[in-house]
Amino acid sequence: MRAGSSLTIAILTLSKRRIHMNHQKNTTEADFLKNYQVEKYEKPSVTVDVVAFTITEESEKNYRKNTDKKLKVLLMKRNDFPFHGRWALPGGFVGLREDLQAAVQRVLKNKTDLSKAYLEQLYTWGEPDRDPRHRIFSISYLTLIQSANLKVKDSSKHYEWFDLSMNKIHTRTEKLPDGERVITAHVLTFHGEKESFDITIEFIQTVKEHLISQSYHIAENDFIAFDHAKIIAYALKRLREKIEYTPIAFSLLPELFTLTQLQQVYETILNKELLKANFRRKIADMVTETNEYKKDAGHRPSKLYRFNSKL
Repeated sequence: MRAGSSLTIAILTLSKRRIHMNHQKNTTEADFLKNYQVEKYEKPSVTVDVVAFTITEESEKNYRKNTDKKLKVLLMKRNDFPFHGRWALPGGFVGLREDLQAAVQRVLKNKTDLSKAYLEQLYTWGEPDRDPRHRIFSISYLTLIQSANLKVKDSSKHYEWFDLSMNKIHTRTEKLPDGERVITAHVLTFHGEKESFDITIEFIQTVKEHLISQSYHIAENDFIAFDHAKIIAYALKRLREKIEYTPIAFSLLPELFTLTQLQQVYETILNKELLKANFRRKIADMVTETNEYKKDAGHRPSKLYRFNSKL
């Protein structure tokens, strides 16, 4: 018998003995947990990153016109490497003993004072090279804040609300040996008080033998850190889809609102005009009429409504 074969047999025998000994030690779950070797596996880090959206009103010079509404996203300018000087989403690392929801609430409370806002977990981002520091997973969240509740803390001078829009540029199709890939390019436009920029994102849908997969690719980006441009695009796409079949839009409105205000929220998110009659038929069961009115200069008093919580 060769020396190499003898060594292999010896190693296998030793391994079997260790496994047998471990089974003997771990007669209960408590024993197993006590003897568990956590150092056997590499430990990636986990962050929570929050896409915070709001809709604000921009004053019109003509008081007879309705106020113009803008969709805004909250960004912070990084003071540290990597990506020093670039914009990023509010976020932070999750503690070893910290619940995910608690981590998000901490991030919102410490950095934006928005802990009571609507909150929804979106997606987990885990590409191996998404962060140059280490293997870091990001669990992204969507939060919607009423404009009346905006209050970024005074110490958050590196935070800014950017006007945000996302528009389709073009679509192309690539043939694959066993299917096809449809690539739709969108431009994300950010407009801040002192800085404005565009980022190109590609939505990629691959179809192979009736199986569909989706992914995102940042085509052009010199302004947003990490893969946060993907996360923002995903969040806005998700919001546009969800507004069509859920009452999520009401999270951006005060308790009492006009039907015009509600329609403007839909139009701002969807980035398109809606027919008044069709829209009102669609949301008829979602609202409850009140006896109160909103009075604006240049306009007739408008009846106020509230969300129908019995849906």
